[in-house]
Amino acid sequence: MLNRTDLRGSLRDPRGLLPRARLDVSEAVEQIRPTVEAVHQHGFSAIAEATTRFDGVTIERLRVPKAAIAAAAETLDPQVRDALLEAIRRTRKVHADQRRQDVTTQVVAGGTVTERWVPVSRVGLYVPGGLALYPSTVVMSVVPAQEAGVEGLVVASPPQKENGGLPDSRVLAACALLGVDEVYGVGGAQAIAMLGYGSDGVDEGDRCEPVDIITGPGNIWVTAAKRLLRGTVGIDAEAGPTEIAILADETADARHVAADLISQAEHDPLAASVLVTDSEELVARVEAELTRQVAATKHEQRVLTALTGEQSGVVLVGDLEQGLRVVDAYAAEHLEIQTRDARQWAMRVRNAGAVFVGAWSPVSLGDYMAGSNHVLPTAGCARHSSGLSVQSFLRGIHVVEYDEAALRDAADHVVALANAEDLPAHGDAVRARFSA
Repeated sequence: MLNRTDLRGSLRDPRGLLPRARLDVSEAVEQIRPTVEAVHQHGFSAIAEATTRFDGVTIERLRVPKAAIAAAAETLDPQVRDALLEAIRRTRKVHADQRRQDVTTQVVAGGTVTERWVPVSRVGLYVPGGLALYPSTVVMSVVPAQEAGVEGLVVASPPQKENGGLPDSRVLAACALLGVDEVYGVGGAQAIAMLGYGSDGVDEGDRCEPVDIITGPGNIWVTAAKRLLRGTVGIDAEAGPTEIAILADETADARHVAADLISQAEHDPLAASVLVTDSEELVARVEAELTRQVAATKHEQRVLTALTGEQSGVVLVGDLEQGLRVVDAYAAEHLEIQTRDARQWAMRVRNAGAVFVGAWSPVSLGDYMAGSNHVLPTAGCARHSSGLSVQSFLRGIHVVEYDEAALRDAADHVVALANAEDLPAHGDAVRARFSA
């Protein structure tokens, strides 16, 4: 079922050899540019037209009425409500510990630099609504922004025909449980454009003011729109299809490995499921389990398409040292370590969105209930980017405060460097303070 890549004995950098989905975001940008520009120019009318065209839903308003948000919470299945409240509690506990403290450094006598951590004012949180619906993403996006101290929280999620043109009721209920009441029933590229540029509505209460940062996963059109808006607003990352890599040896339980590969594959036909191992015997056992488990899973065809796609497969390595180099090169969104001494290997990982250690820490736990965040970098971006956290919504601002004596002590150095860079007015700005 799984494609195979044999890297045993190879000394090459494996990045170009590993399974990876081929997504041309640049091409998608050009396809979606007219929609984004139309929203920028025409606001509500362009959003309504795009929503009818892409989602097959006719919207009368952008903003979801507060009463509808409250009603969604009241009708929520009690078990789902309890699970969401527990997810909120655990996620808040982890993210509360991430808040950085202001620090003042005494550089010289009379001279200090204070680094203040200041939240952005307004954040747009995108919650997808395509093949699956994600109330858990509301939790993962809202909680770190709240813990950062963001005052303006805006959620946008696609309208659903089954919910009368409003976003999914479970998404609305999650918003209610978190105290978020500014929610827009808009999805896709038009939602990203609305958040970035702002938009009029059918009346003043329906207007969406622009945000400072847009976060949240989405399809390639959402990703393309975020690329177009980068610079106008901040974005968290250009998220691609979800992915899992599992570094395993012969001690891994094939049932667990197969189940975890399937759990990511059910997200999307383009989802990536990659097993990295030095054990051909494990591969044989995993293949047998996949045959059995895929036939029994709800989204069989979607899973099968993902598992047999070019983005998924088995990578055979000579030993776990090479395996570690391979998973670092792959830089997975989700990386599981199912080996002997799993924690030892996990603590040596340099590149991953999140690492899941041992048999009892599956990715599914992180998706919902570990307390960690599931909005994570994909497509190898974990080499340079982090998952969503409190820090995503904070900016470091340096506050410089020197007295006269401290500036006088630094003056000659400032002048020397200013002259070296042929910027004499910089030095003059210091000299002017000490002239007769």
